[in-house]
Amino acid sequence: MASTKMRYLFPIGLFLALFLDGALSGHWANYLFTQTTFMESRLVLLWLVMAVCYGDARHIFVWATVAGLLFDSYYTGILGLFTVMLPLIVYLTREIMKYFTPSFIVVLLIYLIDITVLTILFYWANVLIGFTSVSIADFIGQNLGPTLIYNLACYVILFMPLHWLFTKFA
Repeated sequence: MASTKMRYLFPIGLFLALFLDGALSGHWANYLFTQTTFMESRLVLLWLVMAVCYGDARHIFVWATVAGLLFDSYYTGILGLFTVMLPLIVYLTREIMKYFTPSFIVVLLIYLIDITVLTILFYWANVLIGFTSVSIADFIGQNLGPTLIYNLACYVILFMPLHWLFTKFA
């Protein structure tokens, strides 16, 4: 019975996280995007990581691909990057979690690693296609660091409700 509920809750939560990534970035743009810092919300990634660690989300690779395609088409304008990267991150998270028992700290560290991998891959893709010329040092200081700090705060705030949701309905 609980797994049936998660079958419906998972995609709803995923698309809510997708919407919130854009809505929070748009609403707090003056604070998240300044002359010296660019913080990116990664709530979609948090939802996927929590699902891998605590949930029983069916067809998670399909949902990650769909979310990546929507993210690409709506937020980045470059089709394919998140469409490929989100399922890749889900795969990497599943592989890493084979060696660990999920806990607040373990999931936090995996989430931060996933954000780092996703953000660096996105940066490299933008460098390759000529969309950015920012140096790696500036990227780390202005984008990656602030993004990790922002998402760390989101994780601390959202961990307990998401943990409860996934453990209750998985």
